Amino acid sequence: MNVIVLLAIILFLLMTVVGGKKGIKSFVSLFLNFGVFMFMIFFITNPDMNPIYITLIASVFIGCINLFYINGVNNKTVAAFISTMITILFLLFLIATVTKYAMIQGFGEEEIDELGVFSLYIGIDFTKLLASVIILGTIGAIMDVAISIAASMHEIYKHNPLMSRKDLFTSGLSVGRDILGADTNTLFFAFFGGYLALLLWFKDLSYTFGEIINSKIFSAEIIGILCAGIGVAIGLPIASGINAYLITRKREKQQA
Repeated sequence: MNVIVLLAIILFLLMTVVGGKKGIKSFVSLFLNFGVFMFMIFFITNPDMNPIYITLIASVFIGCINLFYINGVNNKTVAAFISTMITILFLLFLIATVTKYAMIQGFGEEEIDELGVFSLYIGIDFTKLLASVIILGTIGAIMDVAISIAASMHEIYKHNPLMSRKDLFTSGLSVGRDILGADTNTLFFAFFGGYLALLLWFKDLSYTFGEIINSKIFSAEIIGILCAGIGVAIGLPIASGINAYLITRKREKQQA
């Protein structure tokens, strides 16, 4: 049996046993997200399309799949979705500015030999494409933070329904501080795990530390990690504020 199929079956069985119906939905969402990515690639390769706009639209669909399809439409998922979209909009402005002035778009000299036989005139703005790549690499972490904060704050409010909006917001931030360290380290190790072979290659080529830091490939990934970390950090107060507002507003309406 094909190894990929075998691993997929094992993953499906484990997600079903551990997660039940939500586990099955989570497994199906992998294929739905893959479909979104395929449509996204199809539109991005069109020179008349702006990759950043396509990425924003794709982010909406990805958010709906991972939040509403898996967990249903409720106060937690609505708050998490709004928090995710607002955070991405803030982050998009930062990423567009950074990628413009960092001059890291395109290919590095390490990739020249592999690309020598291909045409580089593909009609795509690599600056915007890089911004799209960073957003896609970040949206998972942002959604994870948003739904974690939403679930935690709703549980806190459930056990203490008389909490003020300010206290609820503070509690959300307190939970978020624990999440922040874990998520940023996850992004860090994901980079070094995926690019360990590249770092070993740099070592074999006797690259100096300065040459590694200034390498276009390395710089692009580091900037992606930093932007993702900034997105997570921005998302914490945004998610806490939105959840605190929506939760207390619902209570105020019930009391009115």
